[in-house]
Amino acid sequence: MKQFNTLLALLLFACLHGAAQDVNAPPQFFFSFVPCLTNAPGDFAMKLSPTIEVGRQWQDVFSIGLDLGKTNCAPTAGKDTTVYLEFRPNLNIFQVGKFVNTFTPGLGYVFGASQNMMLEFTQGIEYSFTPLVHLNIFYGQYYYSGKYANSSVSFFGVSIAKFLKPSKARGIIPTKQKAL
Repeated sequence: MKQFNTLLALLLFACLHGAAQDVNAPPQFFFSFVPCLTNAPGDFAMKLSPTIEVGRQWQDVFSIGLDLGKTNCAPTAGKDTTVYLEFRPNLNIFQVGKFVNTFTPGLGYVFGASQNMMLEFTQGIEYSFTPLVHLNIFYGQYYYSGKYANSSVSFFGVSIAKFLKPSKARGIIPTKQKAL
């Protein structure tokens, strides 16, 4: 557990503090609300999986986020084993106008659960309402693994992301505007 947390912290620190700087556009910070429904058995609360993500995006192509979420919202008796922390890199594969096809592999840890390792594979279609607000409709699979058992669930969701500042692409060679 300590080794996993240390590795996750180092990866996030390296990515958020300039390890992969882009020369054409400054990176953007974002936060996102990511609710989804899984195909897990049970009522609506057992299927609802809400998440909050914070991260950084480089040149509208690649982003890295850290998610804090719950595998479900059902009431628990005793210790809560539904809270997870996940490292999520995201690649914007193909863009046409305001639409983007996204791919996200993720690696997470479910606190206190017997199947505590979580892998995620997600695809989605993202729409940019404005340079600061994006909506993503996505689907994918969560894989859970522990010492003695593993399981998986499919999911479908919609996320809304808010960027903290608009991306303003800059050329590699700075130019000056001449006044007329």
